[in-house]
Amino acid sequence: MTRSRLAPGTGIVTVPGAAPVLRTSGGEFLRIDTGGVTGEALVRRLAGEEAPGGQPSAEEPLTAELARLVEAFEAGGHAVSVPPRAPLAGRTVHVLGDPVLTGPVARCAGAEGAEVRRITPDQVAELARAVPDRGRPEGCVAVVWCLDSPVPEGLWDTADRLPDRRIAWLRSHREGSHSWIEPLAATPGDVTSRHVRLRRLAATPAHRELAAYWAGHRTPDTGPHPTEASAALIAALLTADLIAWAEAEAGGGVGRQPAGLPPRRRLRRIDLRDLTFTEHSVLPVPDVAPLPAPAPVGTRAGASAAEARA
Repeated sequence: MTRSRLAPGTGIVTVPGAAPVLRTSGGEFLRIDTGGVTGEALVRRLAGEEAPGGQPSAEEPLTAELARLVEAFEAGGHAVSVPPRAPLAGRTVHVLGDPVLTGPVARCAGAEGAEVRRITPDQVAELARAVPDRGRPEGCVAVVWCLDSPVPEGLWDTADRLPDRRIAWLRSHREGSHSWIEPLAATPGDVTSRHVRLRRLAATPAHRELAAYWAGHRTPDTGPHPTEASAALIAALLTADLIAWAEAEAGGGVGRQPAGLPPRRRLRRIDLRDLTFTEHSVLPVPDVAPLPAPAPVGTRAGASAAEARA
């Protein structure tokens, strides 16, 4: 039988005078029916502790009842027979933008197993225009673009086409004291930066002022710029979105569902002054048919252009 160990985050709690209990990774306490197996033997088997006399736990005899308990732990996801794979292993994450943010993002994504590469805006445009590579598995490439400023008009328009190539598209930017993390887009129909702009304009009575602010009609930026702590928070949130994307791709579109809003419909606003953040639901903006061309001047209602010329 393959050697099993407790899954990350789980543990066995030995209560004095009572049977051992399992503490799950989510913090629940579950009673263990050990049958004829002692709690000490179960702990030695699953926690890798030494047996009496300093012998390694591999020497613990695997009885039928102990094997049954180990199998039950594995079936419940509380024990694993192989080391867990890093959540971003096998994924390539392209990073660009301002170094105060891209540095922490690269470190966080790399620590979770991603192959991190620096990229330029021109290379992002090449990715967005490239024909999908049939030899490369879909759902394995992401682009993360981080700005310590508002987004210049048109800067992200080309990158908004990345989801059409099955490339994940994640971004953040700063406006004054607030940094915004937009939803990760990975497939056609997900929320893009254009959708976020349209939704934010529709949600405020100061839409003209906000549009002028984005267009650059504003006084010079006075910060505050991200500190080491706030940059680490932003990088951690961005990495969490990448992990949710990777898990969903690995699970055929169904990943672990974190608390709160769905990651691909969630707009976050981080207050850089006190390191708090709020979540806001955001949906894609459907395409609409263009308005009909205005009728030529002098054309009466219901008359054709030919009639008008006549």
